[in-house]
Amino acid sequence: MQPSLPTRTAALPVAAARPLAPNLRDAPRTGTAQRIADTLQLIAGVLEPKRRIVHAGDVIYRAGDRFEHLHLLNAGFFKLISLSSDGREQVVGLRFRGDWLGFSAIASGSFGCDAIALDTAEVWTVRYDALMQACISHPALMAIVHEAMSQEIVRDRDSLMTICTLPADARVAAFLHDWAGSLAARGLRADQFSLRLTRAEIGNYLGLTLETVSRVLSRLAKAELIAFHGKSRRDIAIPDVHALAAYVERRDPTAGLH
Repeated sequence: MQPSLPTRTAALPVAAARPLAPNLRDAPRTGTAQRIADTLQLIAGVLEPKRRIVHAGDVIYRAGDRFEHLHLLNAGFFKLISLSSDGREQVVGLRFRGDWLGFSAIASGSFGCDAIALDTAEVWTVRYDALMQACISHPALMAIVHEAMSQEIVRDRDSLMTICTLPADARVAAFLHDWAGSLAARGLRADQFSLRLTRAEIGNYLGLTLETVSRVLSRLAKAELIAFHGKSRRDIAIPDVHALAAYVERRDPTAGLH
C-alpha cells in the first residue's frame, strides 16, 4: 500500500503557485476563479502553507490517518476513496482547484477516506489549529472556511440527488456537464477536456457498471452531445453545453417538482 505523503516538505518557490492545468485559457476571472485567487492569496499571506507538487496516484492522506492538517488545492484534480464493508473501493468525492481536503475529519479526529491525485497537482497544507488561531484575527479567513464547508455540503448533496433520482443516461450526462461547469468556473477550458477518471471509476462514482457508462457515452456521442478525441477516449468535447444540460433536464423525473 502506498503511504500518504509526509507534510514536512520544502516550500516551493512562489512561481510554482500558478495553476498547472494544461488547458487554462486567457479569460477574465469568474466569480469562482476570483474567490479562489483571493483565498490562495490570503492563505499564503497569513499562514505560509507548505506547498508541494504531487503526481497521479500520490496519496495525500489515507483513511485512519490522524487529522492535523487541512489541504487546499492550487492545481489539479483529486478523488476521495472509501472502503465498503466488504473491502471494495468506492469513489465518494471529486475535488478541483480551490477545493479543500480534510473537512470531514474534523469531528472524528481521523480521516475517513483516501485522497488520491488524479494528475499532476499542487497542494497547500496548513495545520488546522494554526488555521483556527488565524481565523480569530482575520475574520475574512473564517468566512472563507465557512463558505468552503457549506459548498462541500451542497456539492455532496447534489451528487447524492443525481445518483438517487436520475436514470443512467442522465446521470452520465450530468456528470460531464458538472465537470465542464467546474472547469469553466475556474477559468479553464470547458468545451474540450480530458477526463481524469477511467470508465470504471466513473461508474463506481455514479453507481453504474463500466459497461453502462461506455454504452451511455456512445449514445451521447451518437446524439452529437459529446465527441471523442484521441485513442484513449478520455478526451471529451462538448459542442453545446446548454444542449447537454437540456438533455439532463428532460430525463430528470423531479424536474417538474422544482
